[in-house]
Amino acid sequence: MGSMISNYIVIVSISGVLNALLALFAYYKKTDFAGTRAFILSSLTSAIYTFGFALELSGSTMPEISFWIKVEYLGMPFIAPSSLLMIMYFVGLERLIRKGLITALYAIPFISVLLVWTNDYHHLFYQSMYFREGAPTPLIDVVMGPWYIVQGSLTFGCMLAGMCLILWQWNRMKRVYRRQLFTIFIGQFLPALGAFLYLMDVTPYGMDPVPVIMSITSTLYIWAILSRGMLTAAPIARENLFESMRDGVLVTDLSDTLVDYNRAAADMLQDLDASAIGKPLAQLFLPAGQDAVDYVMNSDPLISEERELGWNMNGETRYYQIRSSPVQKYGGHQVGRMIMLIDVTERTLLQEKLLQLATVDSLTGIYNRMHFMELSRGLLNEAALSLAPVSIILLDIDFFKSINDRYGHHYGDMALQHIVTVCSSHLREGDIFGRYGGEEFVLCLPETSLKQAALLSESIRKDIERSSISAISGPIHVTASFGVVEARGKNLSLEDLLSEADHALYTSKRNGRNAVHVSSGSSITPFTPV
Repeated sequence: MGSMISNYIVIVSISGVLNALLALFAYYKKTDFAGTRAFILSSLTSAIYTFGFALELSGSTMPEISFWIKVEYLGMPFIAPSSLLMIMYFVGLERLIRKGLITALYAIPFISVLLVWTNDYHHLFYQSMYFREGAPTPLIDVVMGPWYIVQGSLTFGCMLAGMCLILWQWNRMKRVYRRQLFTIFIGQFLPALGAFLYLMDVTPYGMDPVPVIMSITSTLYIWAILSRGMLTAAPIARENLFESMRDGVLVTDLSDTLVDYNRAAADMLQDLDASAIGKPLAQLFLPAGQDAVDYVMNSDPLISEERELGWNMNGETRYYQIRSSPVQKYGGHQVGRMIMLIDVTERTLLQEKLLQLATVDSLTGIYNRMHFMELSRGLLNEAALSLAPVSIILLDIDFFKSINDRYGHHYGDMALQHIVTVCSSHLREGDIFGRYGGEEFVLCLPETSLKQAALLSESIRKDIERSSISAISGPIHVTASFGVVEARGKNLSLEDLLSEADHALYTSKRNGRNAVHVSSGSSITPFTPV
């Protein structure tokens, strides 16, 4: 039987060593987990408790054993409150940890230590202590005093509260974090069970099983720290932050297979749920359209980058800013990448609207004068290098003031829009069409000779003449006058070309309107198609 006690002492001593190592490891480990200090205190006090218990078992006299019991209480009362604080940090309830709560949790343990060391004078903690009959080695039994019950209630209350917090968070956690949560739960449950059995006096020879159990829980903690990163950060607090982010977050491995995502990402990607874990990112991006798929196929997971993509979402086009950055483990080893999806639809549409206001005529939907001039200058510069012809057409609605005066400004606006519709039907991709001012319009035509521009002007003039605008009083017929000029071989600015086209347009007006005149620089002549 003495051999059993010796083995018990060895196991308890190992438990003390493991807890001491846990405290040292947590102290020197660099981490952003705010509950590390509470974990260190819990491990350190557990080591004091278990070493004290091992020395208690090795004692042979009442004074010797009584002393080591007092040493045990330098650690034991602080274990449960420290563990509860660590769990509160772990589940993201650090906002509740204030000076008042810490004082309330540790006041009773400090009083317990004082009462245990002075128990001979008041017997508030132990009413009496005596050797257990029939024990194979000197073992102490006690008669509980009133403060023993107070301390025991705090210990069980803290352990029960910690387990309840873990169960409360269980279903909210992703599977990847549940192993850590389970380890902490076992670290609370097994000692609580052992303490309960000890108080019920159903343990062998009335010995406290908690120090032995701590050898199991401390081993679990070491495993969780080394393999699961338990002290790296507060996973539940991190998870709460992860899930509360308004921006979507996707985490992939090096092969671009999805390993994690948050709730916002599930709202942004169609059919993104738990079953998507393990699927290629390209497959998940497929419903979003070709731009999204091209991004996945062509982007490098090793490089941080940022770009904006058009995104198909249930038939609606959204705009997402995509930020990709590598995910690294300690030591710089890359394990994947994180992709953040930021919904910039509102901003992008506002920018497009502002750009449209700055470049497009609000009534007709074509370029305004300023933007037409900017684009046409660029086109003329390119044509000068390639020696390609460029032509300018200036056209003006005939008798536009009469339309406004007779039919009203609403029909005047309709006339402007009608001219734009007719002209647009004749234009090619690359042609620049703008409202020059009032009822005047201008076209800049790349790779178009003077004759080609004149023929186009004549076709537009005929279509305008043959068409009409519907009004209550009957159809309104509109005509337009044209002036055409070519830039080939002329070292003229855009303003000079427009001035020349304006002279040709004025000639059309002066010679009866509804006509096309071309300017060759030296002369202005009416255009007559052959």
